[in-house]
Amino acid sequence: MTGKILVVGGAGYIGSHMVRHLAEAGREVVVFDNLSQGHRQAVEGVELIEGDLLNPVEVAAAFSRHQFEAVIHFAALIAVGESVVAPDAYYRNNVCGTLNLIGAMRDAVVGNLVFSSTAAVFGNPLSRHLDEDHPLAPINPYGWSKRMVEQMLADMAAAYGINSVCLRYFNAAGAHPSGEIGEAHNPETHLIPVVLLAALGLRDKLMVFGDDYDTPDGTCVRDYIHVMDLASAHLKALEYMAKNPGAHAFNLGNGAGFSNREVIETAREVTGCEIEYEIARRRGGDSARLVADSARARELLGWNPEIASLERIIESAWRWHQRPRYGPFAGKT
Repeated sequence: MTGKILVVGGAGYIGSHMVRHLAEAGREVVVFDNLSQGHRQAVEGVELIEGDLLNPVEVAAAFSRHQFEAVIHFAALIAVGESVVAPDAYYRNNVCGTLNLIGAMRDAVVGNLVFSSTAAVFGNPLSRHLDEDHPLAPINPYGWSKRMVEQMLADMAAAYGINSVCLRYFNAAGAHPSGEIGEAHNPETHLIPVVLLAALGLRDKLMVFGDDYDTPDGTCVRDYIHVMDLASAHLKALEYMAKNPGAHAFNLGNGAGFSNREVIETAREVTGCEIEYEIARRRGGDSARLVADSARARELLGWNPEIASLERIIESAWRWHQRPRYGPFAGKT
């Protein structure tokens, strides 16, 4: 594929890295974002259409302004704990918003979509490494909202010939090597940035949710994948769809799991800071261990993570968090 790409949610964390990756690859990009979580500064130099997926008129207007060859969809609410206490917001935004997007694609005769899915579609793991054949049994509304969209896309492929690739991320982390863009959620709930904000003295208290899981040190184990490696997988997914119509799904991770305590210890080594934390009760909707088997993506997409070590991932995030250009902590470090 060589045509124009619409990146929905492109001003957000992963979306902005995708936009940068596409631009560096010489692709023409347009961003659609409501800026509820995204930042204009993250996509400087790229056309930004401000709009909301929950407003079908605004979505249709974006497609009327350009002829797109494909859409990459990142716009979603993503906090597991929040989804447990506010499930209606997650189903409305993540499911209904995506349905509006698909409707606009059909009207504009745009037939290719890469969807930002999640390892949360699997629920509690039945094996040490999760491949695409693992049962899909989410345990929180966030995971269910993504699972519903995956089913929608399979049905849309069968009924209307809309091609799709669902990329099931494990834990996105890190920042662009330049340090110019990075993670800037408000509030921040992801472990690595929370740990680094604690190292900078920008958080009063670092909490680890649960130390009684069935893992080596009792804390949750996660598979961290660098955000630029995720971006490269999306570009390869576009190329894959050009030759392989239908609905597809791939797991994206490094295949290595690190516990919350291991993340904190590695952050101490990278930053040189003593990072204190407290143990809190388990958080609703969390699995003990989520680690990917990404063999299918490696084989069929030709994708391989290039920034695989936890130390390098945290180093890139640390570079960003020390001097963020935007977000709630800009100018405070």
